[in-house]
Amino acid sequence: MTRSDAERFADILNAIDRCQNYKQYLRSDEFGSMAYDAVLRNLGVIGEAVRALPPETRDSMPEVPWASIAGLRNIVVHEYFRVNPDLILDILDHQLGPLGQRLRSL
Repeated sequence: MTRSDAERFADILNAIDRCQNYKQYLRSDEFGSMAYDAVLRNLGVIGEAVRALPPETRDSMPEVPWASIAGLRNIVVHEYFRVNPDLILDILDHQLGPLGQRLRSL
């Protein structure tokens, strides 16, 4: 069963929202590790949804760094030892918001 672009965009937006909600717990002594794990999982969901979008959909929005998003998914899932926590925080602080805004504008 193939999912539509709209369904995949919804998956991405839901994962972005979850990441944004978990962000407040990242510096918590009690919940920091769980929040970080949850963020990584949702970044993997975003990357998987991006990988499944048809090329013509990705090509219609060249300003979105699709390859980087899918590449991050590969690192989070397959090369987790290479994950840079500072990069993850930068993604949360500066990149997920604009991606979500772009997808919501469709």
